[in-house]
Amino acid sequence: MEVKSKIRVRMSSHDAHYGGNLVDGARMLNLFGDVATELLIINDGDEGLFCAYDKVEFLSPVYAGDYIEAVGEIVSMGNTSRKMVFEARKVIAPRADISASAADVLSEPIVVCRASGTCVVPKQCQRIKH
Repeated sequence: MEVKSKIRVRMSSHDAHYGGNLVDGARMLNLFGDVATELLIINDGDEGLFCAYDKVEFLSPVYAGDYIEAVGEIVSMGNTSRKMVFEARKVIAPRADISASAADVLSEPIVVCRASGTCVVPKQCQRIKH
């Protein structure tokens, strides 16, 4: 069973944590958590719990105004554990050099973060049987 999820979010000035409107990398992990929750609901009928990331790579900066698409999939399942992989991609970038409201859809998304981790859905919470 292939279980995938995708969300798209615009980073706002509230997401900017550093000078130059740079968004904190932890915001990408927050998006991955939302993707993981949706994956577990689709797969098990329960939100489950995120146990740990075993790998996180921040690959490119994210700024306020960027549109980020976060994707994930379950790549293996144990009795209660769900191994997942995630990728966050910048798909739209603001063009402040043109005007305050200009933006470009990127012809090739820029991968800004990759991660993998494990979630758990207790057996008694698994409503969808596989």
